[in-house]
Amino acid sequence: MRSPVVALALMLLNACAAPGPVPEAAAPAPLASDAEIDAAIAAPVTGFAADMRWNEPTAPFTVIGNIHYVGTQTVSAWLITTPEGHVLIDGIVPQSPPLILGNIRTLGFKPQDVKFLLNSHAHIDHAGGLAALQRATGAAMIASAADKPFLEAGDIGFGPTGGIKFPPVRVDRLIADGETVSLGGVTLTAHLTPGHSPGCTSWTLPVTGADGAAHTAFLHCSATVAGQKLVPESYPGMVADFRASFEKVRLIQADVFLANHDSFFGFKEKRERLLAGDANAFVDAAELQTFNTEMEEAFETRLAMEEDMAG
Repeated sequence: MRSPVVALALMLLNACAAPGPVPEAAAPAPLASDAEIDAAIAAPVTGFAADMRWNEPTAPFTVIGNIHYVGTQTVSAWLITTPEGHVLIDGIVPQSPPLILGNIRTLGFKPQDVKFLLNSHAHIDHAGGLAALQRATGAAMIASAADKPFLEAGDIGFGPTGGIKFPPVRVDRLIADGETVSLGGVTLTAHLTPGHSPGCTSWTLPVTGADGAAHTAFLHCSATVAGQKLVPESYPGMVADFRASFEKVRLIQADVFLANHDSFFGFKEKRERLLAGDANAFVDAAELQTFNTEMEEAFETRLAMEEDMAG
């Protein structure tokens, strides 16, 4: 018969060795409260956001293959669908999430199946709704290191939209140049194209057209100065960033060019052609390089003008 001391020791040993339930990891805390997000959604759209119709609804549609347009009349949001969930790029303005989520549902997809949120850049007309979309979908937010501080502050801090606050969004994963986001057999590659913002991020992905042909889509962050100052630079290194990005894009081959505002890629005319039966309305092997050249020329013209004005 065991002594009481031995019995107690064995009991304690067994208790320590027995596996217990593993506690679930707590979900990362949001940076914006529900009240803050709801107030931003309910706020009136005013100023140049209203003048430029950033939150005016338009019918969603499939652009090509698994790439779908779920944005507004003038600002893009892109849904990339896969059998294992979806990727959503950009959140437009703070009032836009109900519209974006409704567009996703209209196309027959579920917002809760969105696994990743991506951002082109941290201006309010592309990042303003990300916190609400993160709340609605539970998706992981992926962004560049250089734009993360602006996203998590809810303010880019300079340029025409500097000081115009939006609900801050928690960045769950940083993406570097050339890194990828993969889901359900689909891989998007990040191309850091700074200038318009310090962490401006463009994306490429392969896509198959309705005719079975293979294409490469390029989702352009932006290449415009957009009212920001070049002399002096709105942020240190801005001019060099723009020039390096133009050079980088010059080496990229893509035949489906998609941009963040309707006016940059003939959105309305192409959509009309698509709806009229042209399944390849958004396919144009020359468009990306034509756009890149035009933006580079506009940038250099603006820079020379500002340098001249500065004396």
